Amino acid sequence: MPAYKRIQSEIRDRIASAGLKPGDAVASERELAKTHKVSLMTARHALAGLEHEGIVERRLGAGTFVAVPKIHFNKLMSYTEQMSGRGLAPRSKVLVAKVIEGEPEVAARLGLPAATRVLKIQRLRLTGEEPFALETCYLPAGDFPDLVSAPLGRGSLFAILEHDYATKLAYADEEVDATSADASIAEMLGVPRGASLLRIRQTIYSTKGKATIYGVGFYRSERHTLFIRRMR
Repeated sequence: MPAYKRIQSEIRDRIASAGLKPGDAVASERELAKTHKVSLMTARHALAGLEHEGIVERRLGAGTFVAVPKIHFNKLMSYTEQMSGRGLAPRSKVLVAKVIEGEPEVAARLGLPAATRVLKIQRLRLTGEEPFALETCYLPAGDFPDLVSAPLGRGSLFAILEHDYATKLAYADEEVDATSADASIAEMLGVPRGASLLRIRQTIYSTKGKATIYGVGFYRSERHTLFIRRMR
């Protein structure tokens, strides 16, 4: 493994184990060069790569610090995939996992009759012990028996659907807007009441073109970046 990758791996491991937390200072280029017995240029290359990935950020005149984790929404990925891809340990707290009925708007989003029973899964997403996002998913209850018993707090819902129910997700139609945190959401996300949030409502379709998940997510706006490529 190249020396710069060893340095990057060591820093990622410290972040994943909470030895380094968002906002903590990372060793300087000179310190890294001395510790790992490499050139200053190699140490600089290692930090530049981590900065490009969004794992660290450099502040002029202050040093290099662990970046506040952000999720980019350009690709349809699960929270577990997003966080793992950034070298972070994903954590979720399951708040609700039950079958409900009498949700005509949800049923309509899934292309189902109004009285159809649906499975509601609400999870608080965390990085370390810090709340990151509140996500609620709805799925046709009849299509996914026993899903409420799956390890939804530890695993990826996308992976569970693919491995246990032979349902592979393909694309999503999304509505993105800004909103403010009501008292309940503010308490769960650890933000002031009325704080700005990013809200994403999405209908996720399987490779067979069937509406499989309707989700509503509330995201701390300072932790999420939406990148859009515009063509002409």
